[in-house]
Amino acid sequence: MKIRFMLLLILMASFELNGFSMAAQNQNALHTPAKGSPERKAIMDVLRDDFFKQSGQHVVYQVNHLKVHQGWAWADVTPLDDKGQAIAEGGPALLHYEKGAWTIVDLSVVADDPDDPLGPMDPSPLYIKNLQKKYPGVPADIFPARHK
Repeated sequence: MKIRFMLLLILMASFELNGFSMAAQNQNALHTPAKGSPERKAIMDVLRDDFFKQSGQHVVYQVNHLKVHQGWAWADVTPLDDKGQAIAEGGPALLHYEKGAWTIVDLSVVADDPDDPLGPMDPSPLYIKNLQKKYPGVPADIFPARHK
């Protein structure tokens, strides 16, 4: 009886460890954080705080694009007032998760693609390569697919 109990405990521990491993892999996989999730809230809070510092206005965001992978996030958002009306032109932001918090990355230091002047507003493959040169480790799959 003790042997069966021990085998059962070992089997349960194995499934438990496998579950933790799968959760860790999912966190590192390309994903869009769900509405209301702590990860999405943390990203939006950083963007809202930055907007407030620049404008003095509290906003909510319409999320046009949000992808997270390997500690990097690309967000394209539009700031809305409390009535749901756009109050400024939205745009993209690159964020990096470091030291337990999301931070906004300075995109003004990334070389533009001379053949595509929209830069981060519609990132071309060359713009993304230039961004990856400046910030190694940024995964290309977080960016929106370009429409042709």
